Amino acid sequence: MSDDGKPDRDRTPPRTRTRTPTTPAVAVVDAQTPGNVGTIARAMKNFGFEELLLIDPPELDPDGEAYGFAGHARDDVLPNAVETTFDDLVANYHTIGCTAVTNEDDDNHVRFPFSTPADLAERLPAVDGPTALVFGRERVGLTNAELARIDEICSIPASEEYPALNLGQAATITLYELRELALEGGRTQLPDLERVRAPEPLLERLYDQWDDLLVELNHPEEKREKTMRMVRRVYGRVDLTEREATTFLGLLRRATERPDRKE
Repeated sequence: MSDDGKPDRDRTPPRTRTRTPTTPAVAVVDAQTPGNVGTIARAMKNFGFEELLLIDPPELDPDGEAYGFAGHARDDVLPNAVETTFDDLVANYHTIGCTAVTNEDDDNHVRFPFSTPADLAERLPAVDGPTALVFGRERVGLTNAELARIDEICSIPASEEYPALNLGQAATITLYELRELALEGGRTQLPDLERVRAPEPLLERLYDQWDDLLVELNHPEEKREKTMRMVRRVYGRVDLTEREATTFLGLLRRATERPDRKE
């Protein structure tokens, strides 16, 4: 970033910067407000994206709202943004234009066919070369003339009555769906739920305790098999943790012992 707050035009050309081949760059065309640029930079930081390309950006004052909205992205993503031109963008990248308005069929090829962000997550790794997600202006998005020069179209599924999203929202949703292309191994701060699932021997003890309770309650014998199958299916769907299974086991054991009757 130069001293006047503008992205540096003299940086290494985007196509030669070091990055994972399948991690898309994020390009913003003619953003009207610095705050939206900062919001997009923050979303990039959230989901592991690093390369921010700006076409005709507003002034990005280090003391202004772009840096105020960027969170920790003010330290790297935003100051490392590269200002480029639309011509250079379409010449050097496989471009994906993001728009809320699509055509319904191939009578008009400008906004059709289109993919959802989830579709892109499965397909973009097969693209051999640098890719860029392209977002347009806050009010009108990308023009038909710009979309006509872009390689493919992406649209976020939304309400038919009001599909338009603001620029920051659209970028955040799209980057979230594509996070596995940017985060190493798709890793996030969330724990691996498979690691905390209760071990099978403990679950079997839980089921045995349920069976004992049904006997203690004089549940009709002809219904017990069906009831136990339902219990297994319910617990099987929720993936109990070890702590949860142990707690339920203790409660069921106490219920089976019927301490109130013994007193």
